[in-house]
This record gives sequence, structure tokens and C-alpha cells, in this order.
Amino acid sequence: MRRRAAFWCGEPMTARGADGPVVASEPTIRSVTILGATGSVGASTVDLIKRNAALYRVEAVSARRNAAALGRIARELGARLAVVGDETAYGELKAALAGSGIEAAAGQAALIEAAQRPAQWVMAAISGAAGLKPTLAAIARGATVALANKECLVCAGYLFMRAAAEAGATVLPVDSEHNAIFQALAAGRREEVARVILTASGGPFRTWSAEAIRGATPAQALRHPNWSMGPKITVDSATLMNKGLELIEAHHLFGLPSERIDVLVHPQSVVHGLVEFRDGSLIAQLGPPDMRVPIAHCLAWPARIDGPVKRLDLAALGQLTFEMPDHGRFPALRLARSALEQGGAAPTVLNAADEIAVGEFIAGRLGFAAIPALVEATLAAAAKRGLLGEPDDVDAALAVDHVARSLARDLLREIAVKAS
Repeated sequence: MRRRAAFWCGEPMTARGADGPVVASEPTIRSVTILGATGSVGASTVDLIKRNAALYRVEAVSARRNAAALGRIARELGARLAVVGDETAYGELKAALAGSGIEAAAGQAALIEAAQRPAQWVMAAISGAAGLKPTLAAIARGATVALANKECLVCAGYLFMRAAAEAGATVLPVDSEHNAIFQALAAGRREEVARVILTASGGPFRTWSAEAIRGATPAQALRHPNWSMGPKITVDSATLMNKGLELIEAHHLFGLPSERIDVLVHPQSVVHGLVEFRDGSLIAQLGPPDMRVPIAHCLAWPARIDGPVKRLDLAALGQLTFEMPDHGRFPALRLARSALEQGGAAPTVLNAADEIAVGEFIAGRLGFAAIPALVEATLAAAAKRGLLGEPDDVDAALAVDHVARSLARDLLREIAVKAS
């Protein structure tokens, strides 16, 4: 009989004895691996581990190519293994670790090996499709995986969740919105959930007119009003594509259809997610806009650790406001929901085209309004080629991702002219 992935929060997640929940004893040292240690999520994870060093032992850390930063992190955390995905950075990493006794490695196979090391808890924060196979390697051995890689669910959601269920792995959502829902779901049972609500800040262009949005520059798009994040996710927040990708993730994480996943714009970024139960109760998780809050929750789960973040002062905030998203000014959210409802490889194509579009926008070669236009055109082209069927395995999903990127690049010039 197949097992369901162990994270579904509408059901009890602690062992139960005859007299009720089993209370955890004093925490033991937890072994951890950080895949993507030099990115924003990785840096926050490193910060929390350093602040709670007595509770954690680091097995492995990885980065794409920043060997110098990875070497420093590996030394600071006393990691046993450090891996760079880019094989050309191996020499630099080896030099950075000289005399430390820390093993160095490079390449995709080494990333998979790092994920297979016997760490109880794995932070999956490698960005892009490159993170899919290492994360699946951790899932396959039944580890607890803190999931910060969107591609695992957007590009291969059914495959990923099936693998997690079959391995008995525990998947903990790191995104602040999904982590908020994860926590709020504990207030009831799966069958009692009516819907979940993801919140969005609205990004830097929330109050801009459609005409002003068309002329937005990369510098303007990268000035998020609340969060400090990497450039790709910051631009996705400006288009609301990030929220669209989170819709797809929420579908896979919580087993809910599109019509039971809503989005509200919440400019203060204090309420991160809500769950409505059948009796009308609405349970929300609140916290400061600091990724160390959801990461700390995952890092210590099912216990909690002290967080270094600034505490919320609701009186000082004064008010929390909510509004419906404007699909006219921000069509990316509509495109993502449509891809979710179409299913198959549509979300994979959506994500691949968006990565190309955002990269071109940041480089100054594509206008802001052309980002969703390129995604829509790529989806249409992929449909004409019959590429939107459900992938049979991870390699098939990665192949669709590759073809979709090629289609998007081929459409760049045409879309840039039309959207100008």
C-alpha cells in the first residue's frame, strides 16, 4: 500500500500513545544538509544554525558556483562535505577548504551524493531545475526535506509527491505562505478544510496604472516593498507570477483543487496564509516579513527554536488591509491558474518560459509587460507541438523544461516587438 507524504498538516503529525500525544523529550542533535547554502534561503538557514549550534551537526553544504562563500560557510558550520555544482569552481573550493579536513566535490553527481548523505534534515534551496534531482535523492531515502525549490512541485509535482509518499519522506514547506498554511492546518482535520488563502504583498507596482507598469524598469521591479530576496523571485513578485507558482505548489502540497485555493493581496506582508474550515472559522498565521520565521519552523519541527527576528507590534502597525488581485494589470496570476487547471506539463512550460522572460527583463532586453506575454506565447506554442501531456518521469519533465526554454528564446524577438 502506498504511503502518503507525511507532511499533510490536516492530520496529526506526532506519534500518539494510549493517553494522547507523545510529548517530545529534550531535543537531540539533528544532522542537517543545506543544498543551496549561499542563496538567500541558505544564508538564513546558516544564520539560524549558527545561533543554535548546540542543536545541529552539518553533514553537507552546496552552492552553484560561489566557491569562496561556500568554503567559508563549510568552515563556520564544520560541514563534512562541500559541493559546487559548477565543476569549473572545484579548484577554488578545494583551495578554500585547504587544511580544514572538509571534503570537496563538484558536479551534478556530487550534488546528488550530498543529498544522499545520512542527514536527518535537508534544506532543498537549490534554485531552478538543477535542484530537482538532488531533492528527489533526499526524498528517496525518506529524509525530512524542507522544500524551498519551486521547480520540484511546479515542474514535477505529481512525480515528486508520489516519490515522497512511497519513500515515507516528510516534506516541510519553506515558502512563507505555504508554511503559514502548514501551521494553520493544524487547527483541524483534512476533511474539515473548505479552502486555503495565499497572501501576496502586491509588489512594488500594486498601485501603478497599467500604462506605468508597462514602462517599469528592472531597478524599479527589484525594489520590493517588504521582502529581501533574490532577483528572480523579486521580479516574479512584481508580476505576481510568484503567487501563481505558489498556487501550483499549494495544489500539490495540500491536495486541493484550484477552486479551493484563493489569493488575497495584503500589502503589509504580516498575514502570510489562512485556512478556512467548514464551520466558518478562518485561521491565520502572522509574522514579520523575514524568511527566518518559516525556516526556523521547519528547522526545529515538530519542536520550535528561538527566532532572532523582530517581534510584531500589532498596535504599531495599526491596520492590516486586504484586496483582490487585479488580473488585468497582472495577467501572470491568471496564466498560472490556467496552467494549473490544464495540468500535465503546462506548469513546467509556464515556469521555464517565465525564467527566460525574467532573465531577459533583468538584462534589459525585454520590457516588463512582455514577461507574461512571452509566457503565454510559449504555452500556446507548446500546446501546438503537443508538449503539454503529463511527464512519465523526471527526465521527461526536464526534457519539457528544456524544450520550453528553447521555444521561449525563439519567441523573444517577436514578443519584444509586440509588447513595446
